Amino acid sequence: MPASVSLHHLSYSTPDNQPLFTGLELSFGAERTGLIGRNGTGKSSLLRIITGHLQPSAGSVTVQGSIGMLTQSVQVGPDDTVADHLGIAGELARLDRLEQGLGTIDDAGEADWTLPGRIETALAEVGLPALAPERLLSTLSGGQRTRLALARLILAAPDIILLDEPTNNLDADGRQAVVDLLHGWRGAAIVVSHDRALLREMDAIVELTTLGARTYGGNWDHYAERKALELAAAEHELSTAERRVVEIDRKIQAVAEKKARKDGAGKRKAARGDIPRIMLGGMKENAENTSGEGARLANRLRADAAEAASDARSKVEILTPLSVTLTPTNLPAGRTVLQADGLTGGPDAASPIIREVSLQLTGPERVAIAGPNGSGKTTLLRLLTGALPASAGVARILVPYAMLDQTVSLLDPGLTIRDNFRALNPESDENTCRAALARFMFRADAALQTAGTLSGGEMLRAGLACTIGGDNPPQLLILDEPTNHLDIHAIEQVEAGLRGYDGALLVVSHDAAFLAAIGIGRTIALPMNPV
Repeated sequence: MPASVSLHHLSYSTPDNQPLFTGLELSFGAERTGLIGRNGTGKSSLLRIITGHLQPSAGSVTVQGSIGMLTQSVQVGPDDTVADHLGIAGELARLDRLEQGLGTIDDAGEADWTLPGRIETALAEVGLPALAPERLLSTLSGGQRTRLALARLILAAPDIILLDEPTNNLDADGRQAVVDLLHGWRGAAIVVSHDRALLREMDAIVELTTLGARTYGGNWDHYAERKALELAAAEHELSTAERRVVEIDRKIQAVAEKKARKDGAGKRKAARGDIPRIMLGGMKENAENTSGEGARLANRLRADAAEAASDARSKVEILTPLSVTLTPTNLPAGRTVLQADGLTGGPDAASPIIREVSLQLTGPERVAIAGPNGSGKTTLLRLLTGALPASAGVARILVPYAMLDQTVSLLDPGLTIRDNFRALNPESDENTCRAALARFMFRADAALQTAGTLSGGEMLRAGLACTIGGDNPPQLLILDEPTNHLDIHAIEQVEAGLRGYDGALLVVSHDAAFLAAIGIGRTIALPMNPV
């Protein structure tokens, strides 16, 4: 039977009883399906329910075939090895016992002598050299560990693979390894991703929203086209329905005013004695009957129009676009922003990752630092900012700057967004603070959220608000993998914020679509270091 996953009236709520999705009816077959949606809609939770690691609040899951899953991140212990990460430590130990003549009959019966060759092939397929099985995971970068996890899937060869943000932390070659893995996959694949390039490789897209789940045949480009048409139609329907409510309200008001004028005229006539008493009683009764029928008709029309507007509104997910106008940095075009000469260094001074790097930024340049995993991109940023002492060479930043790393560590997680802004901008008054935060959609009580409770997208948006949103934005902004763990809507918000910034940008990112959207004009490539 072909590999498949079926969800039957599936619902799930978080431990604090916040519903993520309700009554999902979905089927995944032997094709590559991209699962998209904003952070918090339950994509990762849905994968964990499919694997059985989470129990749904209601409904059931039917799985035909074996499952392998690549998670977003893995906790690495100090003694964890490559063999542990590949899930073959026990198998290799069995082969080792047999080679030493210490194996049992069970060892001989269960031994897989093809394993060493398959390991080498799997590592090569994901772009890794032949790593020693006993090598500690802590000596590998996050991207290299992700590639190892992909190799584990190749070794296990399950019928169904679940990939949760597989291209996070991966360089261009690593991302291509994910694409190649999916190209050759003959079973079912469900891929949670915000990587638009990867989503273009899908056969179908399933979108999770606050309105439920919707399946679109085709890849990301087909989804984006269909979604735009659907959204335009839904917004037109909503606009028409809301105008109808306003028109009916206006007519009801006009009829009420006309009746009030007519009743007033009748009362004045009656007061003058122009109408016989017997006729007054009949006219009053007729007016009351007519008024009652009119009111009932008006109420029915108003209720029908309001119901139509409510139905139309329920089809539109409210997503507020971010369009930011920022205070200019007044960075002169010819001003030297950053200068590095012969920069050398790394966490281990005896074995520097960065060797004799020289670079210069002038004026409002937008520069990307590129390179394969392990080439030292983050290390270079730390050397440039002085967070890591250089063992040779010199680096100088000659203008005010701010750096947002992958965790936005410049924000104190125990403070509110408002208090973080005031701490980072002590010269700004309360009005400036509130205006800056409002530009990045932290209005009123939203500005009083504690930073540690924010999602990844909200945290980065708060970091941008606290650095470039005020009256004196820095003339250089340094970003280290800013789109990791952000959903597509959040990435688009960040792109909008950065497009409004007129200072210099120095960015580490493997997201080609993001770099294009923020107008990167120059790329500095770092060479690969030995694994």
